[in-house]
Amino acid sequence: MASPPQPPPMTNAFALTPHKVSVCLLLQTYALPAQTTPPFPFSSVSQHNRLGLYLLALTKSYDDILEPKLEELLNQLKEISGSLGHWLIDHLTSRLSSLSAPDDLYSFFTEMRGILGGLDLAVMEDNQVILDPNSNLGLFLRRCILTLNLLSFEGLCHLLTNIGSYCKEAMSSCMPYETRLLDESSNDLETLSEYENMDLENFMFGKVNEEIEARKQASERVPFHLHGPKALSGLVEDIEVVADPSSKHGDKCGETSAYVHPPGNELRDVDPYGEIFLRTNWQVQGYLMEQADAIEKHDSSFSLNSFELVLRQITKLAPELHRVHFLRYLNSLYHDDYFAALDNLHRYFDYSAGAEGFDSAPSSSGSNSSGRYEIGLIYLGMMHLHFGHPKQALQVLTEAVRFSQQQSNESCLAYTLAAICNVLSEFGCSSSAGVLGTSFSPITSMDTSLSVGQQLFVLLRESLKRAESLKLKRLVASNHLALAKFDLLHVQRPLLSFGPKASMKLRTFPINVCKELRLCSHLISEFGSESSTMTTDGVFSTTWLNNLPKSMDSPLLPQENGHRNNCDAHRFFTQLSSVPKSVLQLLGSSYIMRSTAWEMYGSAPLARINSLVYATCFADASSSSDAASVHAKLIQHLAVFRGYKEAFAALKVAEEKFLTVSKSVILLLKLQLLHECALHRGNLKLAQQVCDELGVLASSVSGVDKDLKTEASLRHARTLLAANQFSQAAAVAHSLFCMCYKFNMQVQNATVLLLLAEIHKKSGNAVLGLPYALASLSFCQSFNLDLLKASATLTLAELWLSLGSNHAKRALTLIHGALPMILGHGGLELQARAQITEAKCYLSDPSYSVFEDSEVVLDLLRQASDELQVLEYHELAAEAFYLMAHVFDKLGQLERREEAAASFKEHMMALENPQDEDDPLLNML
Repeated sequence: MASPPQPPPMTNAFALTPHKVSVCLLLQTYALPAQTTPPFPFSSVSQHNRLGLYLLALTKSYDDILEPKLEELLNQLKEISGSLGHWLIDHLTSRLSSLSAPDDLYSFFTEMRGILGGLDLAVMEDNQVILDPNSNLGLFLRRCILTLNLLSFEGLCHLLTNIGSYCKEAMSSCMPYETRLLDESSNDLETLSEYENMDLENFMFGKVNEEIEARKQASERVPFHLHGPKALSGLVEDIEVVADPSSKHGDKCGETSAYVHPPGNELRDVDPYGEIFLRTNWQVQGYLMEQADAIEKHDSSFSLNSFELVLRQITKLAPELHRVHFLRYLNSLYHDDYFAALDNLHRYFDYSAGAEGFDSAPSSSGSNSSGRYEIGLIYLGMMHLHFGHPKQALQVLTEAVRFSQQQSNESCLAYTLAAICNVLSEFGCSSSAGVLGTSFSPITSMDTSLSVGQQLFVLLRESLKRAESLKLKRLVASNHLALAKFDLLHVQRPLLSFGPKASMKLRTFPINVCKELRLCSHLISEFGSESSTMTTDGVFSTTWLNNLPKSMDSPLLPQENGHRNNCDAHRFFTQLSSVPKSVLQLLGSSYIMRSTAWEMYGSAPLARINSLVYATCFADASSSSDAASVHAKLIQHLAVFRGYKEAFAALKVAEEKFLTVSKSVILLLKLQLLHECALHRGNLKLAQQVCDELGVLASSVSGVDKDLKTEASLRHARTLLAANQFSQAAAVAHSLFCMCYKFNMQVQNATVLLLLAEIHKKSGNAVLGLPYALASLSFCQSFNLDLLKASATLTLAELWLSLGSNHAKRALTLIHGALPMILGHGGLELQARAQITEAKCYLSDPSYSVFEDSEVVLDLLRQASDELQVLEYHELAAEAFYLMAHVFDKLGQLERREEAAASFKEHMMALENPQDEDDPLLNML
């Protein structure tokens, strides 16, 4: 294969701009030798430290791609310096105005060399601040000095022209204090104008200003492109801005998207005297990374068109930033635009060869110039995975494995193996032969006769081993999370088992799941050696600058008038977490996995606690899909334990917060709640309509949307069972069992087997239902599904009871064994079923006398009827009231018998005559 294309050189090199000169001037002020104590002109040590922190934030923040104007810089100096602000503004503007010749620039930067530390440092004055040459501010100053030395004479004159324009814009709108400064430095500005005349830009701008004034007299509308440089003129040919008499250069403008920081105020940086300057390449890349995180967090709620406009503007200003194509790919991906996502992904790697934004360990060959074709293959495989093409994803990722090995790219190989594991785990592949059976390691070492689950286990271990050896700690934590999921859903069996002493014990081990989850959290806490300084420093600096008023409230950074709300300071420091969002998302995912594990194991309180921990601690860093998933878990908990009224109220709040787009978690939850409620009310028409909606959402591709297809088939079978169509319900359940067996979905098989047992129980074939109930119990024991095991035990007791009164004691023994789990962790429906079945066991037992101990049965039936009325489960509620009427009749309590009979009749009528047209549930579809 031909060598991949080399990434083009970045034309956005480090350039010396007026803003960088201003920062250097402030650095000189920060490092002034002391004349008094504390260092002059600072009135306190904390004031001196605040200026240093501010300068560090200026060089690290990435809240914008454009450098701030002098006016914005002066306003920030007022914020951070208090009473010192006027002196700093006076000093900065006077020094900028004094830079009127190339010799002035050389003299200034020669002086700046004196504040850099080094072995050849001469004797310094007492209390003078010396910058470490390898510190952030030291490196910034060294780059500025080096850039100045490389400038030609023409470049120096152009820089001086830009400095003059930089000062003019701020002084045109300065405060009275700065107006005095303007008068004092008028001579300097006159000298500076001579250097401006060396360039033709002012002549052209003069013509432009004359044309603007002429158009102002004819109309109060000013064409925008007359203000802007050539970089913006092509973008805004048809945009016009209303002239503002109080502003020299027009209005400042505003909004792009609710979730992105616009790349500067689009009109604020356009002036007839100066140019638009991009920030350093480090800061621009950080800004784009922040927007990529925002897209993944807000998912499809991220505005497609508004952000596309922002990306277009970035492309016009900096066409060499090819990462814009990657952001377009993400934006299209999360808005389900397959063709646009594929086109932008190809375009991104055509231009940049994927060299931007991918953290990897150095290859063993010691060269990173071989291109990033393999990274492009990973992204392409992930896109196929997102759009439901598992076979294409596996083929692309297998090619990525081969190419990574050819290029000795070990880190990319580790990521590729993790992506393959994700495909095998999330999407169904009944056989990987022909896809993974290739002629190269690490897949060569696997026996192709192994099942997909066994191949997945081998690949997970291989990916974990490589990630640990390369010290890719986030990948290590992600692999531990994947292993926890594997241990949760797969029984442990040896890859090679033979001989009479081979172990036949097939069980999952919850302790292994807990161990992997703890290792995940433990490794994430040690992410510091791998975390990107762009992420940690940039987030801290950006947050600090955006919260300047709040930062002044800090007890670490005291200020003269520090009597503001302490809550703002607390909120400010909570935002200054140096932990990257990707790490927080991974840590949050471990709590989602904990919640899912406890749901399967049957501990409702622990499942709810872990969901609440995630919603409380990781809401700001979570993606919209993860946040919606946690909300769905909590709403399901409300429906099971509090009833549908509270669940639908919480669902309404969730729908306002999250978009209910196709296949979204909130939409699926809504359909699930509607189906359960419709079945309980006896509205079979609505239940079937919901089943059809679920079936439409699932993809027709085999192995894709397995969970959704399983959910739709289960609910379809239950709807047919409620309609007493037993043969059709059994056929649907049998087909579902075959699909689950094919794709190794053993946990779902336990539920399907229990459903088959219930179908045979209700159809009157209890003997045929017993094997299914016992098989379901076996699956539950193997996978430690304690709550489902209790439900299967209850079904088994109902089957024994339906065989005759001779089996009442056996059924009662089974129920008593499952009651602790049911009453401790079961929902309202399961508890009511258990109480009704227990009451029926007592009533069916020949040795039991109603006259001797009637309250035992009546208490059970009262509790069951109360719980079922909360759920509006008419069928079971009618059965409970029927048994109560029967007991009251035996006891001779006719009045209470009639009350129970009336309630029985009410529920039967509601069951037989559901209000199809007036049912408020219909309005929710």
